[in-house]
Amino acid sequence: MKKEMSKVYEPHEVENRIYDWWRNAGYFKPEVHPNGEAYTIIMPPPNITGQLHMGHAFDNTLQDALIRFKRMQGYAALWVPGMDHASIATEVKVLNQIKEEENRSKSDLTREEFLEYAWDWAKFYRNRIRQQITKLGASCDWDRERFTMDEGCSKAVKSTFVRLYEAGLIYKGSRIINWCPDCQTALSDAEVEYEEENGHLWHLRYPYADGEGEVVVATTRPETMLGDTGVAVNPADERYTDLVSRDVMLPLVNRRIPVVADDYVDMAFGTGVVKMTPAHDPNDYAVGKRHNLEEINIMNEDGTMNDKCGKYAGMDRYECREAILKDLDAQGYLVKTEDHVHNVGHCYRCHTTVETMTSEQWFVDMKPLAEPAIAAVQQSKTRFIPERFEKIYFNWMENVRDWCISRQLWWGHRIPAWTCDDCGELIVAEETPAVCPKCGHTHLTQDPDVLDTWFSSALWPFSTIGWPEDTDDLKKFYPNDVLVTGYDIIFFWVARMIFMGIDAMGEVPFSDVYIHGLIRDAQGRKMSKSLGNGIDPLEVIEDYSADALRFAIITGNSAGNDIRWTQDKIESSRNFLNKIWNASRFVLMNMTEDTDLDVKNVRLELTDKWILSRLNQTIAEATANMEKYELGIAASKIYDFTWSEFCDWYIEMVKPRFNSDDAVSKKAALTTLNYVLQNILKLLHPVTPFITEEIYHYLPASDKAIIVAPWPKADDALIFEAEEKQVTYLMGAIRAIRKIRKETGVPSKKQADVFVTTDNAADIAVLTAALDMLGKMAGVSAVHAIDLDEVKADYVAAVVEDSTLYLALNDLVDKERELARLNKEKTKIEKDLKQTSGKLKNEKFLANAPDAVIEKEKGKDRENREKLAQVCDRIQALEA
Repeated sequence: MKKEMSKVYEPHEVENRIYDWWRNAGYFKPEVHPNGEAYTIIMPPPNITGQLHMGHAFDNTLQDALIRFKRMQGYAALWVPGMDHASIATEVKVLNQIKEEENRSKSDLTREEFLEYAWDWAKFYRNRIRQQITKLGASCDWDRERFTMDEGCSKAVKSTFVRLYEAGLIYKGSRIINWCPDCQTALSDAEVEYEEENGHLWHLRYPYADGEGEVVVATTRPETMLGDTGVAVNPADERYTDLVSRDVMLPLVNRRIPVVADDYVDMAFGTGVVKMTPAHDPNDYAVGKRHNLEEINIMNEDGTMNDKCGKYAGMDRYECREAILKDLDAQGYLVKTEDHVHNVGHCYRCHTTVETMTSEQWFVDMKPLAEPAIAAVQQSKTRFIPERFEKIYFNWMENVRDWCISRQLWWGHRIPAWTCDDCGELIVAEETPAVCPKCGHTHLTQDPDVLDTWFSSALWPFSTIGWPEDTDDLKKFYPNDVLVTGYDIIFFWVARMIFMGIDAMGEVPFSDVYIHGLIRDAQGRKMSKSLGNGIDPLEVIEDYSADALRFAIITGNSAGNDIRWTQDKIESSRNFLNKIWNASRFVLMNMTEDTDLDVKNVRLELTDKWILSRLNQTIAEATANMEKYELGIAASKIYDFTWSEFCDWYIEMVKPRFNSDDAVSKKAALTTLNYVLQNILKLLHPVTPFITEEIYHYLPASDKAIIVAPWPKADDALIFEAEEKQVTYLMGAIRAIRKIRKETGVPSKKQADVFVTTDNAADIAVLTAALDMLGKMAGVSAVHAIDLDEVKADYVAAVVEDSTLYLALNDLVDKERELARLNKEKTKIEKDLKQTSGKLKNEKFLANAPDAVIEKEKGKDRENREKLAQVCDRIQALEA
């Protein structure tokens, strides 16, 4: 217990010191509760591509609040930190840095040279991110920190790849994939972002091969016609019954291609006839497989046309489009052009428009993996919170296509597959093979591709705690208890962790998936560089403190919903922290060495019982909210109890007792203050850990650290319903008297008698017993019970529950002086009202002013009318 708190809370002095103390003392480790039941959270690993943003701060604050809550409940709480190598994103960043600093591109580097740069990048940014997470107050076990490309995770990746390959669930083949011409790598379906764009629909003539007529097709991508190998119509489309089984000639190319009938064709789209380019469209690819259409890839990896394109070879894809349209028009094949809005896929990293093309890649056969993962959520082995997000999960899993897992990059987990240069044998193994098992030769070449980043991330819940080794951590902490993440990566990551966890471990990776929303700006916009509305959490911490940031993030948050970040919220949070600090200073100033820690050992008075009762109800409600992941509701309830009931009411109520000669009453007040304050600090600790730990060290407590102090439990013996009702009535009376004094201009220092009419004698007893308090808090000098016929004309009334309280206005104010003031105020209000009313009657103003201005004037008008009515009532009361 320290002796004296500073007048002002200094978070910059406190936060680093407290964090280092926690960490050095081992409080972040689950071993702090060696016999506790395991509770595990695995941190969603931030990418090593730069600075943490408000989304990371939000995500980590929620996780830290949960892990601190469970640690205080006595669990062996493990929060594993880590970072993701982020294959595509990091490679792009590293190459950009090399370009800027050395003016060299990827083609100027060997793979080994590039990897040296990449590992340097990883080391620098891992350290930077570690420091940033520390600043947030994250109580994760840094001794168990993991990286998706560390030795253990790499072993897990290779083991998984080999096992799935041997089970026939990983294969290599030529299939339609998404391709980024800028990153020059394959992408999975989840890595393609679709945006609506304004484009065109071109109608083109395809003449019959026998020269007798033509058919018109509609397309949004005329450049891909160079790879057309068929035309399709719907078999139910009566317009084209005679067309099926005929051939048409491909314009410009002069290639004979068949017409096929397939249910895929939408009869209402365009002309109802579509061209088939199986090598460059996933739907055409599927139709082509059903009808044995040839696949002709017409594009290079950089988005230029390849040598199969004749005179268009070497052109950029969009340059080729313009050239083809020009030639089609010149040769009479272009019928018409229509405006058309359609969804266009973009690379999720560089935002380049992706191409779909056939390519030889590595794939995961998804159906056998998806089925048990779907069943696990259907059977509630894993719950989504809120439940509505299950729909996103099911929609993706039930319609999932095979997962393209190979990437044409250098940074990442290299695919553990080798080809024998002599006999062509493919060898998949965890370690580099010494010889070819088929021919015995040693000329082996490893596949140059790396695995999709999400492949290693899918193993995160168990690779981070030791798998594939049978470690003690794996036995104790798998499955994890909860995954905290945003709704934007349910199919990217959450779904993959579930099916990989079931496949590798035989059970789901986590019991709950707590989905949170995004942090948006005050206008509800997504934070982005382009809008310039991003908030740097480290700057917020520097200006306001980590606790203020955390509290502002959590209050108002509800699972699955976005929250808005406003300046008011962070300032309100800072004010709340200052309120707690000042209240704690007051308690400490009155503290003595023999302060009792047990409120059951002292003679509790009415207000003591009230605050204890309200505390225990708050404990019960906040605990239930925390258990249900309603962190925002819990924080708001604790805030309301702390600010309003404890600071604004109870502390003010007990102040007179410290000036009395009643030592027993004084001891009860001090014991109650200490008891309630300590419990408030414990309730707040998961959200505002630094200030609560700092204050806790000043108080006489049985625990040396609040981070491992027991979470409060509601005590039914400290619920006092009758006393609660009495104090609630007393508070209502104080509010009512204060309001009357304010509205009637009674000076705050002037003592006043209160007259009460009521049928409930207990009300009089409560008010009379609390006269000392009423005097301090509402300027009441005496309480008189009167009958209704004793109420005088100048009495100003306020109803409180089943009684009416009165102040005698003529006894409290200088009548003539107050009337003069009120009449002056009335004149001013009438003048303002005339001005606002005039504007609202002016048709020109109403026709030309913006809606917001008109609404503002209407608000002023309503406010002026309400003020005028109040002033007139006061004048009438004084003149009576």
